[in-house]
Amino acid sequence: MLPYPAWLNAGDNAWQLTAATLVGLMSIPGLVVLYGGIVQKKWSINTMLMAFTAFCIVLFAWLFYGYSMSFGHPWHLGSGQFFSNMLGKPAPVLSPGDLENQAQIPLLQAALPSSGLHYGGASLIYFQFVFAAITPLLFLGSVLTRMSLKAWMIFVAAWTSLIYPVNAFLIWGGGYFAMNGAVDYSGGYVIHLAAGVSGFVAAAVVGPRIKADRDATPNNMIFVALGAGLLWMGWNGFNGGDPFYASADAGAAVLNTNLAAASAMFIWIIWDMLSPRKSASLIGAVNGMIVGLVGITPAAGYVNGYGALIIGLVGSSVVWLMMTVVGPKIPLVNRVDDALGVVWTHGLAGLIGGLMVGLVADPKMLVYVGAGGGANGGFSISSLFFGSDGGNQLYHQFQAALWVILFSGIGTFIILRVMKLFMSLRYTDQECQDGDIAIHGEQVTADFIGEQSLVAPLAPQPKLGE
Repeated sequence: MLPYPAWLNAGDNAWQLTAATLVGLMSIPGLVVLYGGIVQKKWSINTMLMAFTAFCIVLFAWLFYGYSMSFGHPWHLGSGQFFSNMLGKPAPVLSPGDLENQAQIPLLQAALPSSGLHYGGASLIYFQFVFAAITPLLFLGSVLTRMSLKAWMIFVAAWTSLIYPVNAFLIWGGGYFAMNGAVDYSGGYVIHLAAGVSGFVAAAVVGPRIKADRDATPNNMIFVALGAGLLWMGWNGFNGGDPFYASADAGAAVLNTNLAAASAMFIWIIWDMLSPRKSASLIGAVNGMIVGLVGITPAAGYVNGYGALIIGLVGSSVVWLMMTVVGPKIPLVNRVDDALGVVWTHGLAGLIGGLMVGLVADPKMLVYVGAGGGANGGFSISSLFFGSDGGNQLYHQFQAALWVILFSGIGTFIILRVMKLFMSLRYTDQECQDGDIAIHGEQVTADFIGEQSLVAPLAPQPKLGE
């Protein structure tokens, strides 16, 4: 007796679970240690705890209603094509049928090469969960070291319930923008553009860090490098898992991902060396790497290697220029304390990558192969410079981007302003001065003079094994 049904392909299932685990590692521990190394040491515990709690909250929301709202059957909210294809019906996905029956994305089945995916629902549900989970962890970088943990937890729950599923269904779940031709290979819009805009708005509403934190330097550059490396390698699952098959296009997406990251990091280092500072920096190199990874995300399986190289070079150059030259001269940017520049490294980079799909996507890059292994019946994207698209794809990409910017930004503002009516969004000034020891009664490392700790814990701490 076989251990799996005829529709299940062991290779596809194994790759989907592996890719999901790689994406999960980008959050836990990737962003945990990256952020923990960037902030002042007094904020490391708080920062890492905020990342862990967000990961948990998104999982609960995802399983009870978020997945079905993002990839389920349409919830007809009104007349017209847009409101009839804006969101899926909320429902839990915890039953045996949800977890072990063949995975389905109802509105997208026509675009797939078979009647369903080649693994059970649990593999797809978990793969899509880690994408949903990393999104608030990205815009956490905008509000570090002042937003309270309690406010953060409520904000993540609300944002994951109200913002993410709408964007996901409209672009990924077969909703309005997908039906009209917009594409987002692995989340340049749904994840990164939304995170960049939401983070910027959240930073504006919550308010700036205290001056000491704004002027501080990273506390542990080894952690920064470790977290960045986990992001880079984890991105192989981020983009390589999104064809939903262990296919040739998955391999191409992985290679394109690394090419874009390397070219973006390299050109950022070059620009730093040519700038008035005349030297490269690890933080700058990491920014360049992230921009390349984000930029290729909406395009990874749609472009050839030359397109990936162009996206890395152009995206990194534009973001470097905005972060170091143009941005500091924009009054609005100067008034908003986006702690890690998420609006640039994720928001702008995701926008550039998504628009460049309309410029350099290659129709010979087949995401799904047609009958007989050829292009007939397959799926690919034409662009302005490849094929005979004539700019249509660029228009669809712009239309979807405009929606994500406006909906994510306005939605984030409303959520936080409503929360502000009932609670404080930030720690007190004294708590911001003291950091972890005042808020959590813990510190990331013990400081000793002889045998005496400089700072005693607020409560007795259990010993290992207790």
